[in-house]
Amino acid sequence: MNIRSIAATRYITPLREGGSLPGLVEADDQGLYVLKFHGAGQGRKALIAELIVGELGRAAGLPVPEIVLMHLDADLSKTEGDPEIQSLLRNSAGLNLALDYLPGSVTFDPLICHIPESLASRVVWLDAFAMNVDRSARNTNMLMWHRGLWLIDHGAALYVHHQDETFVGNSGSPFALVKEHVLL
Repeated sequence: MNIRSIAATRYITPLREGGSLPGLVEADDQGLYVLKFHGAGQGRKALIAELIVGELGRAAGLPVPEIVLMHLDADLSKTEGDPEIQSLLRNSAGLNLALDYLPGSVTFDPLICHIPESLASRVVWLDAFAMNVDRSARNTNMLMWHRGLWLIDHGAALYVHHQDETFVGNSGSPFALVKEHVLL
């Protein structure tokens, strides 16, 4: 696994979807990325889950946008007019995680998008294995881009590590929430 390290050069706009308030940024490699902030409410554990499960998916041959380590300078907050975003940028100075931006992509809708059963079963397998609680009909966390399915936002996966010590005792139990997976 080879994860590139790059630096954010310009904060473009917040992506007001999800609880982590990711942002669209430009980086020193001239690319556009969806930046996930370690200073967001879900914190570093969500970024760890994003990295581990995203790279597991890629290793399994699933379509996951490139994941990069991204350095964020607190000075980028000075050009942002929204005080909430300014605070998020300052509190997230340092190392964060970002995914390659898929311009023109649209949210996966199971009523209009058809994907091969073999791909669907592999996605369900990954999400069951990684205990991803966040790929349901209300929040698919999948995009369609160039007529292909792309898996995004694995921050809620490995949910056992997000919980306190009493919850960890249940970690050996079957992952019952897989029954709500949008691809079943």
